[in-house]
Amino acid sequence: MSNEAPVIGVLALQGDVREHLVALAAADAVARAVRRPDELSEVDGLVVPGGESTTISKLAVLFGVMEPLRARVRDGLPVYGTCAGMIMLADKILDPRSGQETIGGIDMIVRRNAFGRQNESFEAAVGVKGVEGDPVEGVFIRAPWVESVGAGAEVLAEHGGHIVAVRQGNALATSFHPELTGDHRVHRLFVDMVRADRAAGSL
Repeated sequence: MSNEAPVIGVLALQGDVREHLVALAAADAVARAVRRPDELSEVDGLVVPGGESTTISKLAVLFGVMEPLRARVRDGLPVYGTCAGMIMLADKILDPRSGQETIGGIDMIVRRNAFGRQNESFEAAVGVKGVEGDPVEGVFIRAPWVESVGAGAEVLAEHGGHIVAVRQGNALATSFHPELTGDHRVHRLFVDMVRADRAAGSL
């Protein structure tokens, strides 16, 4: 069982779903789009993609997937959030919009759109702890940053003095979009997390 490719879903409510599916497949996972609770129950791990965090939050509630997802994350489901996905995995948002909810899972406070508006998007080389070789080329699009983390969260990367990658247990989050660059090392890190979790028999 542990030698088989893990099945990793991408929450396909809004955002750059296709790019994550491609990156996960390149990192030797079986990638599936997930929209409904029954699809969520069939995966070993889940990616929450970039997009618009308020929209993802509202659609997750509408599709009935928010509460099952929170429950699985609490139970240790490996999960990886990029950009808006980072916001969704935060236990607290510094400046939430009205009615905005999160999945939670990482003891961190996140500031939405911290790096600026859409026209201020940029790319930067980011050294990520746990990713060997050259720095990762990060694409920052209306990206959040992490204001602070709790004792249980580990900072994996910073840019410009701000935290842009965090891990807590089976939860991983980045401010940037590694799925847009063709460099699949961050996805491979997450796939390795899923493999380790499955080998430990916690799913």
